[in-house]
Amino acid sequence: MIDLQRDGDVYVLRFDAGENRFSPDFLGAVEGALDSVAKNDGPGALVTVGTGKFYSNGLDLDWLGANQDRFGEYLGRVHGLYARLLELPMPTVAALNGHAFAGGGMLALAHDFAVMRTDRGYFCLPEVDLGMSFTPGMNALIAGRLPKATAHEAMLTGRRYAAEQAREAGIVQRTAAEGDVLPAAVEQAAAMAGRNGAAVAKIRTDLYRPVLDALHGPALP
Repeated sequence: MIDLQRDGDVYVLRFDAGENRFSPDFLGAVEGALDSVAKNDGPGALVTVGTGKFYSNGLDLDWLGANQDRFGEYLGRVHGLYARLLELPMPTVAALNGHAFAGGGMLALAHDFAVMRTDRGYFCLPEVDLGMSFTPGMNALIAGRLPKATAHEAMLTGRRYAAEQAREAGIVQRTAAEGDVLPAAVEQAAAMAGRNGAAVAKIRTDLYRPVLDALHGPALP
């Protein structure tokens, strides 16, 4: 389901669960991996990447449909995952090898930087097309990490952004061909791995304190 390896000072966390939707098992596996990464002592950085044509399609709607009584608890875990990345004591880079939709797109936004594949895959927040709204924590994350005009367009229209469009909109910082997405992300992460982890975490948590307060608050309005 996931694989955690180390490439020099860079931890590479690979999601390998089909569409990489946030099932409880998937969330548990990622939480465990982040627990291990957070114990790092010395230089370090984290890269996350999916497999095939998916980075992540976000919430596991099939599981939710069968467990509606646990909706609030489930969303709390998803919010907690985003918060963990914002609080992680090292730089983070998302290697978007494919589609990053809905909650998967928000997962990418919880990283410091993102590299997106040029020839396949979209970044999309399709909630409006699904007749859904955003939780307070999700709204805060998107608004805190995207330029205001981009957040407005992405959330209100459900636009699908290809790589270059996403870069121009400020969603990702770099683009690369399929075979270069992960190497480019690892290269960028390695260049930042020597930063003091405690300082990185303090700066980021101070910068995104309102986002973290929303993510740690009630999952539902």
